[in-house]
Amino acid sequence: MKIFRRQDSHKKKRINPRWRSARGLQSKIRLAKRGYMKKPKIGYGSSKKGRAIELSSLKELNDIKKGEAIILKKVGLKKKIEIIKETITLGIDVLNIKSDFLKQTELKLKLRKEKKNRKVSEKSAKKEKAKKIVEKKEDTEKKEEIVKKTEEELKKEKEKEKEVKDKILTKKEG
Repeated sequence: MKIFRRQDSHKKKRINPRWRSARGLQSKIRLAKRGYMKKPKIGYGSSKKGRAIELSSLKELNDIKKGEAIILKKVGLKKKIEIIKETITLGIDVLNIKSDFLKQTELKLKLRKEKKNRKVSEKSAKKEKAKKIVEKKEDTEKKEEIVKKTEEELKKEKEKEKEVKDKILTKKEG
């Protein structure tokens, strides 16, 4: 594999050697003159046999028999775990995954589940507390209503007694 460097990166430290296309008007590299650095072209690519196959699903994994594979970045965590487990059973090497990736991710998922369960239980406990408070309030309100009703009934009875007494008194006077 040929290494392509940026124009004048060997002359100046501040210029990153990573390849960038030459754009200068008189640039000998852009013009592809003899004796100057080469530009990347289609012919410099590695053979298809040597390249790793990019995976994004389990279906693509079935097409591979042996060799090396790369899991794409856009694949989600759950799907990535499934693909890795399948590659282990098939004996395919995954280049962009570390050896302890499965253990770490499973630990992370476990912790995430525990945290979620804890939150759910705390939330349900808060709801139960709120229900108990509401029930207590309702009970006190009912008791207050009963007390009010009894007080009103007593007042009514007293008024009736007064009315009866008034009638009796008015009959004697009249």
